[in-house]
Amino acid sequence: MEFRNYGTTGLKVSVIGFGAGEIGDYSVPENQAEKILNTALDSGINLIDTARGYFASEERIGKFLSHRRKEFVLSTKVGYGIQGFGDWTYDIIIVGVDEALRLMRTDYIDIVHLHSCDVDILRRGEVIDALDKTVEAGKVRFAAYSGDNEAVDFAVGSGRFQGIQTSINLTDQRNLYSLLPDAMSKGLGIIAKRPLANAPWRFNDQPFGHYCEDYWLRWKKMNYNPDIEWGELFLRFVLSIQEISSAIIGTVNPDHLKENIEIAARGSLPKNVFKDLVNIFRKNDNNWVGLT
Repeated sequence: MEFRNYGTTGLKVSVIGFGAGEIGDYSVPENQAEKILNTALDSGINLIDTARGYFASEERIGKFLSHRRKEFVLSTKVGYGIQGFGDWTYDIIIVGVDEALRLMRTDYIDIVHLHSCDVDILRRGEVIDALDKTVEAGKVRFAAYSGDNEAVDFAVGSGRFQGIQTSINLTDQRNLYSLLPDAMSKGLGIIAKRPLANAPWRFNDQPFGHYCEDYWLRWKKMNYNPDIEWGELFLRFVLSIQEISSAIIGTVNPDHLKENIEIAARGSLPKNVFKDLVNIFRKNDNNWVGLT
């Protein structure tokens, strides 16, 4: 497993991170969640990423991984969904961090993101102030923002975060040249979400109404014919971007997890292939903003 710097924070994170959204689904059996979480750590992954909104995810991480807490970097997202508190207020950030600590059975969280709030909320500042307070209290090590487009641009420019999580993949490339240089110059850790673009190659025909429909349309428009399987191309494209600290992939299938780790071990794409993919995106980019 390759490890990269999470900005200038001093954290080292695995290039493949485990996205714990799918294990939060209550239809996933407890023993399956336990197995995939421990398989991730046993396979060399040390970044576990979750969120308040991922249903049972935080609770299951606490239940099945708290005894291994020193082995991994823990990331979550807050800002909403706690009874008695208004979403995106100062108080819900404070309470949200406390609730995450309780559910995940830990006394600190390495990275806490504000979870895709809009730019106007960020500009008001109170949620950032609250997150800073949790850092000062030693409950959170590093404050971060998760989101896209104008909001993540503001987050980077504000100088108030140590990391970001944003959409970056073969069909979602604008951040490569519009955001990453500034983020790197400020020493931010960068986590890529949706590195596989929700796997559009699964569908022969346009998947109307599916959450990957927009990515499917872009993928078709780019009209690239790879020499390797699509999943490998998408993942190695993202991992070829050295500014990215880690790419988050979610699954409940240990075989899929191990396959992605094996792909990551093959390293970056050849430079000419990577360059071709960037040029094809730019040629076809028709207001292809980051998908949230």
